Amino acid sequence: KAKGRIHQQWIRDKLYNKFPYLAEGDIKSAIMGESGMDIQLSPAARIKIPYSIEAKNVEKINIWKAIKQAEDNAGELTPLVVFTRNRSKVYACIEFERLLELL
Repeated sequence: KAKGRIHQQWIRDKLYNKFPYLAEGDIKSAIMGESGMDIQLSPAARIKIPYSIEAKNVEKINIWKAIKQAEDNAGELTPLVVFTRNRSKVYACIEFERLLELL
């Protein structure tokens, strides 16, 4: 659980670095075991970051289960899985059609 919490906080910090004008508390790391999105966004943050972020820091990931979790929590947001494992880069998984829109 500590690895997961650190990963969530890392994502939160990276998002604050990207959007420094967002206020403290606009992006929060969820409490471990709490249901819903792993990265909680205020309405102001959702305008700039329209994603339901599921964070995973595991050695073996069931990507389909992680995507389902992100989709279940998404509502009007786009599901996004941000994942890593020990001594690895961090990757993101997003629906291909959404990626094409971003490109």
